[in-house]
Amino acid sequence: MTTASSRPAAIVTGAGAGIGRAIAMALADDGYRVIVAERDGERAAQTVALIREAGGAAEAAVLDICDSAACAQLIAGTGELAVLVNNAGIFDVKDVFALTPEDFRRMYDVNLVALFGLSQAAARVMKPGGRIVNIASRAMLGARHYAHYVASKAAVAGLTRAMALEFADRDITVNAVAPGVIETEMLRARSDTNLDALRALQPSGRLGESQDIAHAVAFLASPKAGFITGQVLIVDGGRSLGGSLGF
Repeated sequence: MTTASSRPAAIVTGAGAGIGRAIAMALADDGYRVIVAERDGERAAQTVALIREAGGAAEAAVLDICDSAACAQLIAGTGELAVLVNNAGIFDVKDVFALTPEDFRRMYDVNLVALFGLSQAAARVMKPGGRIVNIASRAMLGARHYAHYVASKAAVAGLTRAMALEFADRDITVNAVAPGVIETEMLRARSDTNLDALRALQPSGRLGESQDIAHAVAFLASPKAGFITGQVLIVDGGRSLGGSLGF
C-alpha cells in the first residue's frame, strides 16, 4: 500500500493561487506528494486543503525563495524529490524611461537567481529521471511597458537550455512553459488591463486558463516526457503566431 509519505515529491513554488495552485493540483492528481512552497502561509494552506479534499497528498512550506538557507532546508526536508516547478515570480508595469537598474536587479533576483539556486539544490539530490519545469512567459518575445520583466523571462528561457545540458548526465530534464495571457485573479486586478481587448487578439477568441498551463507542466513533469529537455513550450492559444507581441 502506497502511503502519502512514500510518494515521490513535487515542489511547486508560488503555489498559493492562480497558475501555481493549478499546477500543484494537477501534479497531486498524478500521484505526487506536493510541497506547496509559498510566501503567504494562508494561501499555501488553502491550496493544501484543496488538494487533500480531492484525495491528494500535500503539505505547505512557507518561505521566501530568495532565502537560500530556507531553500536548502526545504530541499533537505522533502525526501525523494522527483519534480521541481519554478513558478514563483514577480511582475510589475513600468514605463521604460522610468526603469532603474534596481528594477532589473529586483526582477532578476526573484525570477532568475532564486530560480537557479533552487534548481541547483534540487539537481544535487534528484535521482535519475528527475524533472525541473520553469515558468517563463511569452513576454520573452518582446512586450511594452515591462522591459525588466521581459528580460528576466528571456533569461529564464536561456537558463533552461543551459541547465538542460548541465544536468543531462544526471538524467534530469529541464524544460520551460511560457504562458501567454492567462485569466487569473492577478490579471483581473490589474488596472491597465482590458480583458475584452485581450480576448479580441486571441485566434481562439478566449484567454487562457490556469489549467491550460498546469496540463503542459504535468506532461513535462511526467515519465512520458523523458526524451524532451531544453525546450520552451509557448502556451498562448496561438497568439504569438502573428501581430503585435505586446499585451
